Amino acid sequence: MMPAMADRKFWDISPPVGPGAPVFPGDTAYTQQWVARIGPGCPVNVSALTLSPHIGAHADAPLHYDDAGAAIGEVPLEPYLGPCRVIHAIGCGPLVTLAHLAHALHGLPPRVLVRCYEHFPAERFDDDLPAFHPATLGALADAGVLLVGIDSASVDPASSKTLDAHQVLRQRGLRVLENLCLDGVPEGDYELIALPLKLSQACASPVRAVLRELT
Repeated sequence: MMPAMADRKFWDISPPVGPGAPVFPGDTAYTQQWVARIGPGCPVNVSALTLSPHIGAHADAPLHYDDAGAAIGEVPLEPYLGPCRVIHAIGCGPLVTLAHLAHALHGLPPRVLVRCYEHFPAERFDDDLPAFHPATLGALADAGVLLVGIDSASVDPASSKTLDAHQVLRQRGLRVLENLCLDGVPEGDYELIALPLKLSQACASPVRAVLRELT
């Protein structure tokens, strides 16, 4: 008998978003103001947020790396929901190559998340963040992968000006999740749920990314 949906274990792979959450250098940090507070004549608390859509776990839109690309609210949702594989490449160095993933490439589902950190840097921006070698993304696309994810702030090195990995995303029509927190998630297959907001003009969207064990 299959377990009920409520009994299936899940992992929250979204880092906290709030004051002090790291963002790419020069990007917009999180700030919050209260515009209404519960009190005489006011029954609710209401806040106003200012933040980069690339804060925390997020989905880049094609518009982020292509002036003619779609905004995140125009991107189909199917890649962000369904079977995925978590592959460990912990300590891989500056670039994830196909050799780092070779042990887990048989029978890939359409979504692949790569864990590079032993401990996700939730309180600082990592200038030496691990990124994808562009050829790795091309090979995953050749294998039928629709979405790739990584537990660093970018699929390209922080110092890159050419964004070669992002250009492979553009050329191959891959969707991407960045800044996932995969601490404690074993290698294996899961159900991914990481839907972006329907932001009609935005270059990215925060997501509440979770993994759920398969039945």
